[in-house]
Amino acid sequence: MQPKYKRVLLKLSGESLAGRQDHGIDFDTVLKICKPIKDCVEMGVQIGIVVGGGNFWRGRSSGQMDRTRADHMGMLATTINALGVADALEQYGMSVRVQTAIEMRQIAEPYIRNRAVRHLEKGRVVVFGCGTGNPFFSTDTAAALRAAEIDADIILKATMVDGVYDSDPKTNKNAVKFDRLTFMDVLNKDLKVMDSTAASLCKDNNIPILVFSIDDPYNIVRAVCGQSIGTVVKGDLK
Repeated sequence: MQPKYKRVLLKLSGESLAGRQDHGIDFDTVLKICKPIKDCVEMGVQIGIVVGGGNFWRGRSSGQMDRTRADHMGMLATTINALGVADALEQYGMSVRVQTAIEMRQIAEPYIRNRAVRHLEKGRVVVFGCGTGNPFFSTDTAAALRAAEIDADIILKATMVDGVYDSDPKTNKNAVKFDRLTFMDVLNKDLKVMDSTAASLCKDNNIPILVFSIDDPYNIVRAVCGQSIGTVVKGDLK
C-alpha cells in the first residue's frame, strides 16, 4: 500500500491505551497500537501523536476541585501516556521524542514547534504531552493546534467507535453512522466528534479529520493510505 498523506497528527485517547482495563495503561495494548505506527513510519509517513489522559484523570469530572488545578492534573496524566507510547515505539526500534507543553526537562523536551518539525523531517515520531499547556482546553483542541502548527495533512482521530453517529451507538442501536461530514454539520448538529473549539480550529485552518476505530490498530495504516474507513470531516463534501 502507498500512503496518501506525508505528515499526519494521530490523536490517541487515554481509554484506548487502557485496553480491556478500565484504568491505567495496558502495555500489551500499547504495543499493538504502536506496531502499525512503525509500519507507517517505514512507509515514509511523518507522524506526530497527541495523547489524552482519560484513563487516569478527567479534569471536567473532578467534582468540587478547582478546574484549573484539575486540568493541570489531567496534563500530567497525558505525560504518563506519552512516555508509555514512546517506550513502546522505542521497543520497535523507532526514534521518538516526547515534547510537553509544560516544561519537565528531566523526562521530556519542552514543546518547540521548529524542533518538532525538524524531528519529523528526520523520521522521528514526536509524542506531544500536556495538551495545550493551558486549562479549559481539551486534548482534542491540542491535537487541532499541533496539527496546524506542524502543517499536518490530516488529523487521524482514533476512537473507541468506528466513526461519527447521529447519536450514541452504545445506547441507541438505531444510531446512524455518517461517512462524510462538514465542520458546519459537526458544529450545528453538536455531533460528538470533538469539542467545538477543536472543530472550529480545524475548520479555520482547513485541516480534515478522519474518525475511526482503534479496536483494530491496523486501521491506522488503512487511514494513512486513504482507505475508506470511519468518518471524514472536512470543509466541504467535494
